[in-house]
Order: sequence, then structure tokens, then C-alpha cells
Amino acid sequence: MLSHAFEDGVLVVTLHSATDIGRRSALSQEISDLVHAYRPSPVVIVLEEPATGGVTVSAVLKAHRMCNHLGVLMSVATHSAPTRRLLEANADTTGTRLVVHARTDTAILSALSAAA
Repeated sequence: MLSHAFEDGVLVVTLHSATDIGRRSALSQEISDLVHAYRPSPVVIVLEEPATGGVTVSAVLKAHRMCNHLGVLMSVATHSAPTRRLLEANADTTGTRLVVHARTDTAILSALSAAA
């Protein structure tokens, strides 16, 4: 369900499938553990499948709030336009803005340049 890689100084966390309510807490904890382990590196969360349900979006938005609290830059990549809109509409606006990209390579390049 979740994998990660460290590419060019960016932690890339890939969610391979949408999650259900019973797995949300574990997913949030896995992401948190990775962010803490690779801190202060920027993070890109890649959603391979559209997150039409609120559970996966909720976990990603929770990760964004945590990254804001830690001072870690985070962005999201998903090819799904509805998911991008859902994330942007519900993102926390009190800290660093959540940037949502359509392509993973663009998200990684943007994270690299923003962190430089």
C-alpha cells in the first residue's frame, strides 16, 4: 500500500491504493515515521490511484499539518484532477500552502528548487 524512496534529497512516499477508515491511523503513523526519519528533507506524497474517498485525503492532509508543524516542505502528486481539487479545497491555510501537482517528476523538481 505504501512505499518510499529518497530521490535527489526528496522523500517520495507513494500510496499505491486508497485506504479505508480502519487503516487511516496506521497510514498516518507510517507517513509520520518517514517524515521524522528524513527530516528536514522535503516530502512529496504520490497518490497512484484517485483518492475519491475522504479517508486517504484526510491522511494526506494530516501529514501536511504535521509537516507544517515540523517546518518540512510537503507537496502532493496525483494525476486525478478531482483529487487535486479536493486536497486544495481542504488544505490547512495557516502554514505553508499545500502544492498539488499532476505529475510526480514536476513535484520532485519543485520540491528541490523550493528547498534550495
